[in-house]
Amino acid sequence: MTTINDPQNQPQDPAPDALHEADRRARLLREQLQAHNVAYYVHDAPTVSDAEYDALMRELQALEAAFPSLVSSDSPTQRVGATPIAAFGSVTHRRQMLSLGNAFSADDLREFDKRAKRTVGMDLEAPVEYICELKLDGLAVSLTYENGRFTQGATRGDGATGENITQNLRTLGAIPLRLATDAPPDLIEIRGEVFLSHREFKRINGERETSGEPTFANPRNAAAGSLRQLDSTITAKRRLQIYLYAVGESKGYRPESQASLLEQLRSWGLPVNPHREVCETIESVVAFVDGWADRKNTLDYDTDGVVVKVNDYHLQQEMGQVSRAPRWAIAYKYPALQVQTLLEDIVVQVGRTGAITPLAILAPVAVGGVMVSRATLHNQDEITRKDVRIGDTAVIQRAGEVIPEIVRIMPELRPEGTMPYLLPSECPSCQTPLIRPEGEAVTRCPNAKGCPAQLQTRFEHFVSRNALDIAGLGERHIAQLIAADLVKDPADLFTLQKESLLPLERMGDKLADNILRAIEERKQTTLARLIFALGMRHVGERAASVLARRYRTLEQLAEASADEMDGIHEIGRTTAESVSAFFALDETRELLRKLREAGVHAQGDDSAPVSDHFQGKTFVFTGALTQRTREDAEALIRRLGGRASGSVSKQTSYLVAGDAAGSKLVKAQSLGVPVLTEDEFAELLPPDERPAEAPAIPEGES
Repeated sequence: MTTINDPQNQPQDPAPDALHEADRRARLLREQLQAHNVAYYVHDAPTVSDAEYDALMRELQALEAAFPSLVSSDSPTQRVGATPIAAFGSVTHRRQMLSLGNAFSADDLREFDKRAKRTVGMDLEAPVEYICELKLDGLAVSLTYENGRFTQGATRGDGATGENITQNLRTLGAIPLRLATDAPPDLIEIRGEVFLSHREFKRINGERETSGEPTFANPRNAAAGSLRQLDSTITAKRRLQIYLYAVGESKGYRPESQASLLEQLRSWGLPVNPHREVCETIESVVAFVDGWADRKNTLDYDTDGVVVKVNDYHLQQEMGQVSRAPRWAIAYKYPALQVQTLLEDIVVQVGRTGAITPLAILAPVAVGGVMVSRATLHNQDEITRKDVRIGDTAVIQRAGEVIPEIVRIMPELRPEGTMPYLLPSECPSCQTPLIRPEGEAVTRCPNAKGCPAQLQTRFEHFVSRNALDIAGLGERHIAQLIAADLVKDPADLFTLQKESLLPLERMGDKLADNILRAIEERKQTTLARLIFALGMRHVGERAASVLARRYRTLEQLAEASADEMDGIHEIGRTTAESVSAFFALDETRELLRKLREAGVHAQGDDSAPVSDHFQGKTFVFTGALTQRTREDAEALIRRLGGRASGSVSKQTSYLVAGDAAGSKLVKAQSLGVPVLTEDEFAELLPPDERPAEAPAIPEGES
């Protein structure tokens, strides 16, 4: 009988042959995954789909679970994060991480050129070859590789000592856990910058806003905060990026130039910024800087300047350094895209979770071609730190070309009589005393059931495009429904009658019919949409999708414990406890009852996995099947966590051959892929998935 490498069925002491084969396969999978990572992060040219990459990863995870001795520190499976730590340790850099002097004009660059030449006695008219690289606005880090393996990662800190963030850096897919070379240096420190794209910054802030959490002010703060999480599973969810650009201590490798170093890093599988240029003279450097002044705004990440370095390493050594800055490099800084405007007022908004967000009302001003009249102030701590007052003149910038923020206040222009601003003590919507939960930066209105503003925003969220997507129900109509006492919770939407809508202002027959039709159409929805629509704290679209794949109905999710949900990949403890607390509320139980009685039905994804029984396994079906159709068989594989493919390859785990199997059977045999009959395939299934006529596996047999 053919067996499957299922971790639950593995004997305690695997046979040497099985262990050897598993080791061979695991090594191959690691090589393939690393090659795919290099293609994606270094060359920006993916070679497989996300689904194919995930299938390889699941197979490797299954192998390592079955044979724990195969787990290695450089395995791609070790990126998901580890147990939260109490605090970061310190790391002493083997070689100091230097700072750079700044240049703010073309003349500053020319003066740098002359100054560098003077240090080595060069003719001031002699050309020096420079290399220009975009200066990233992120967090500087140092990666240590020993014999090719990533062993330690640290922040820059004060240049001499940084924080040990090894576990967090391991979660970045762009950082190879082993250098792609058979002859790595004995030891090498590689420096770079971790950053967050504008797209990812927007996604994270959107999810935090949805979950009632304070948003990040800009991408740099978000990247720094993500890297300094004591729980690395949070870092793993942030999709941080990194570009490498320098070397500290090195034993076994010595570059000839900065350009050759960047090419070497790239060949080792490390991402480097593609936007760089070798310049033969300082005037070529000035041209590069000018060329990127506007072009930088087209990038999906922040860059605030250009780093200019002498290209030749031998010349760099001759020039040396002064204090903590090298004589052979300088950072050109572009003028910040900032403007001044009057802060006319501060208002507060009440979110659907009760979060109170202060908002600065500004005299309209153009910032980078966009008119700005509002800017978030985040919370009371931020207001106090910047000493923001009504009537102040504020310096405004668009953070990461995405959202407006107040950089600083100009106290020298402050009118007399202004007072420090404090958030109101009562909710502006329902006059309930506000609270600030211990350990949180956000002030909240605790009146979840009776606050009109919370009710309004909860309804807006429930009907929004990514939730139930009920067309025609805008802010005005929702406000009318609430004011007329026609709805108290989202379930009431599904029991609205036309005669109750018609008395509303500007509501005619046709509009009422359209709204009721749109509501009726959304009685049938997906489980992921409904979970997201319920608006639980810490549950964004991604978490809703993960929960929907694990639990087939809303009732199953409601019965799940926090401990059970905490064990689901991508669902952390905070989210698990939030979901559990939500479903424990009496009003939630009442809401679910009303939704059921109104005929709302949330359908789970039939193709979504309900178990990991076949995790990491790929099946191909061929020939005429008798026990189930091929479509049903492939859907079954997917539901059990495996992958169904239409073609045979070396990555195929099993070929299931029915009658009159053809070329796929021949190819499987030539590649050594195990071939199963339908009965043998049935033996691999969980008991409740086997056909009635399929032979059962005796208890204890594998």
